[in-house]
Amino acid sequence: MEKSVIFISLGCDKNLVDSEIMLGELAQGGYSFTDDIDEAECAVINTCCFIGDAKEESIDTILEIAERKNAGDIRFIVVTGCLSQRYISEIQEEIPEVDALIGTASIGKIRECLDDLYAGAGMSVFCDPLDTPPYSSRHRAHSSGLFYAYLKIAEGCDKHCTYCIIPSLRGPYRSYPMEHLVEEAERLAEAGVNELILVAQETTLYGTDLYGHKALPELIRRLSGIDGIHWIRIQYCYPEEIDDALIEEMASNPKLCHYLDMPVQHASDAVLKRMGRRTSEEELRTIVGRLRERIPDIVLRTTLISGFPGETEEDHQELYRFVNEIEFDRLGVFTYSQEEGTPAGEMDDQIPEEIKNLRRDELMELQQAICFDNADRRIGEIMEVVIEGCIPEEDVYVGRTYADAPEVDGRVFIPADRERMSGEYAHVRITEARDYDLIGEFIDEPA
Repeated sequence: MEKSVIFISLGCDKNLVDSEIMLGELAQGGYSFTDDIDEAECAVINTCCFIGDAKEESIDTILEIAERKNAGDIRFIVVTGCLSQRYISEIQEEIPEVDALIGTASIGKIRECLDDLYAGAGMSVFCDPLDTPPYSSRHRAHSSGLFYAYLKIAEGCDKHCTYCIIPSLRGPYRSYPMEHLVEEAERLAEAGVNELILVAQETTLYGTDLYGHKALPELIRRLSGIDGIHWIRIQYCYPEEIDDALIEEMASNPKLCHYLDMPVQHASDAVLKRMGRRTSEEELRTIVGRLRERIPDIVLRTTLISGFPGETEEDHQELYRFVNEIEFDRLGVFTYSQEEGTPAGEMDDQIPEEIKNLRRDELMELQQAICFDNADRRIGEIMEVVIEGCIPEEDVYVGRTYADAPEVDGRVFIPADRERMSGEYAHVRITEARDYDLIGEFIDEPA
C-alpha cells in the first residue's frame, strides 16, 4: 500500500486534463494508483469552485476524506485546483487534516509535494504566480481508457465577465505552444485516441498571446495531419471571436466536426452589458446565421444563465424568444450563482432563487421541444457513429455522432449485427428518435 494514491478529479474537462498531467507526473515518481479508497495511502483531490454547487461538492469531498484520515484510513490529503487557489488560508485554518495545497499554476509540482510529505515534511503550500506559463508535461496519463481525449490548448482568461471568478483563479490567458500540443496529440493518438476535443476557457483566442494572431485554424490543420485522429471537436468558442478563418476551416476540414460549443449566456442587450459580455443580440444572430449559411449541417451548443442580477421579466421573455427563434441544437441553462469576489456578486437587484429556477425551467422546457423536433428530423439520415460500448444483455451497441459531444449530449443505440470494437467508426441509418437519443441500424458504408 506504500505510495498508493487515489485521485479524485472534480469539475470540468479542463480540470480533468490537469488531473491526468498530475497522474502522469506521479507515475514517473514511482507512485501507484487505486480507485478504492480503502487501498489508498494518499488522497489527491482536484477541486472546482466555479459556482456554488461545485464549491459545495469540493468541500464535502475534502471533509469526507478528512474523516477517513481521522479514522486512520488515509495518511495524507492533498488539495489541488480552484478551491485550493481561492481559499488557501481558509482550508489551512478550518480543515487541518489537509497536508498540502497546490494552486492552479503549480500542478507540475505534484511529485515534489508528495515526495516532501513522504519524507516527513509538514503542511506545505505550492502556489506559483498565476501568470506562470502553463505547465507542459510529456507524461500525461490518459485516465479514461476511452477513445477520445480533451486537449487543453490554453490556460486562464482575459474576458473578465462580471459573474465569473475564473480570471482570479486561473490567471490571464496563456496559450500552450503549438509544438507542445501537436506532440501531446501524437502521444494520445499512439495510445489509441481517435477524437480530440479542444478545450480552454476560450478556444478561439488561441495563439494571440504567443503568435500575435488567432492561430486556432493553424493548430487544427496541424492536428488533422496526425495519423489515427479521426475527429476534432471544438469547445468554448466565444461568439465575438469566431471569424471567417475559423468558419472556413470548419467548412473545409474533413476531420473537424461540424459542431461548435458557443456559450452566449443571454440575449437581452441590457443583461449582456451587465454581464460584461462583448456581444449584442443582433451580433449573436449574425454569427449564427454566418455559421449556418456556410456549414448547413453545423450543430450548435450553447449555455445560458437565468436570473442574472437585474434581469427583468421582459429580459427573460426576450431570451425566451431568442431561443425559440434560433433553435440551438444543444442548450444548457444554469441559474445565476452569486459568487464572492465578482462584480455581479455585489450588484443590486439579486433575483430570488425561486424566480431563477422558474425561468430556467421555462427555457429548458422550450429547448426540450426543440431538441425532440431536431431528433425527429434525423430519422432516415445516414450518419457516421463512433462505437463506445455495448449493452450485452440487450445485444445493442452504444455510440455517438459528430453531433454529440461525450458526457453532455445524446447517444445512438444500434442493434448488434456482428462483433464490433469500441473506438470503431461505422455508418448507421437513423430509424427512430427517443427524447435526446437516437435508434439506428448498421449499414454498409455508402459509396
